[in-house]
Amino acid sequence: MRNVTSLQLLFISLLLLPVVSQAVVTDELIMIRSQQDFPTTMVNLQDAIKVQGYQVSRVQRVDVGLSKSGFKTDRYRLVFFGKGSEIEFLRKKYPSLIPYLPLKIVIFAEGEETLLVTLNPKQLMQMYSEPSLQPIFVRWQQDVINIMRVVRVAD
Repeated sequence: MRNVTSLQLLFISLLLLPVVSQAVVTDELIMIRSQQDFPTTMVNLQDAIKVQGYQVSRVQRVDVGLSKSGFKTDRYRLVFFGKGSEIEFLRKKYPSLIPYLPLKIVIFAEGEETLLVTLNPKQLMQMYSEPSLQPIFVRWQQDVINIMRVVRVAD
């Protein structure tokens, strides 16, 4: 069997990097797995949200209810973020959108890795057909993908 040199491994790694650093995007969800621990990924997520032009409005623990149900985790959070003026505008013009505002990303530890998952904002297009909202949902989707890509690349 032929030995693989370090240079060959580096070349293969560079070829695979774009595939590995992609967020998984389905019609319903956007997800990434980070090789970093939970605290580091949380910091990277909040930084990436700010770099994308959003503000983190709140980080909520959601593990209390899980613990009561018998799950053992203390690293399960919901990160809310948005653009204040945009949320205010949408809240006034489309009050039925309020349950979906601000945007949210779930972050939780799974062993030594950390996962980030969110609803694909394009899902809202099926519920809200107003033409003025469609570009907003598309932009949110791209922004969320960019945020997750930045977190993933930080690995």
